[in-house]
Amino acid sequence: MPPLVLADRDGPHVVLTLNRPAKLNALSYALIDELMEQLSRLEADDSVRAIVLTGAGTQAFSAGADIDGFAPDLAASPEAAYRHFVSRGQGMTRRVESFAKPIIAAVNGLAFGGGCETIEACALALAAPHATFAKPEIKLGFPPPFGGTQRLPRHIGRKRALEMVLTGEAITAERAAALGLVNRVAESDRLIDECLALAGLITRHSAVAVSTSLRAVTRGINLPIDEALQVEAAQFMIAAASAEAREATQAFGRRSRIG
Repeated sequence: MPPLVLADRDGPHVVLTLNRPAKLNALSYALIDELMEQLSRLEADDSVRAIVLTGAGTQAFSAGADIDGFAPDLAASPEAAYRHFVSRGQGMTRRVESFAKPIIAAVNGLAFGGGCETIEACALALAAPHATFAKPEIKLGFPPPFGGTQRLPRHIGRKRALEMVLTGEAITAERAAALGLVNRVAESDRLIDECLALAGLITRHSAVAVSTSLRAVTRGINLPIDEALQVEAAQFMIAAASAEAREATQAFGRRSRIG
């Protein structure tokens, strides 16, 4: 059986590909578990600086949760559905959101349900022109359960998020970019290259500067401003203690004096 998540190295960057193209890369329990294992492995590898996350084929980033796999747990009880489905999906999106290295989504097709929620959790996202985004869970009788009712309003605003959540209708890549769900649209044949180029713009900077910046934004964004400023200060202190920060500030001072 082929891997459910493919990993391809590109220098200090790794492209992870959700690999269920026949199922539009639907998020089965096994795929989620494999993705979590890959992320743990890559986070521990200091030679890996950034991740690009995409879907196999050209039709889909991910069609969302594998409903056929989830349905027996829902039929068993709400508790079973929560234990096996919701907690697993929320754990995955929390892992993506809190990852110590930037994860950039390359949205190469439809991103529905849990696929859209995964993109919301990524640090950055680029989309192909034909990509579409939707929150269709309401058509199945329940709200988005992988963090979509919480992250999407924080990204695009309450009313815009509620329109997506309550109607279940899809939006285009251009609309997603205008709303701030993705950073920008990139040509399909250049999508991965554009994501890797964006990764390179980030990882030319020190690893500690990148990781502390990620943590400051992710941990502080939902806090009151005074608490968020404490998070920012704590992450600054971590970065300021690094050799990279001392060397960079000293070099800047030398250039300023010469100038």
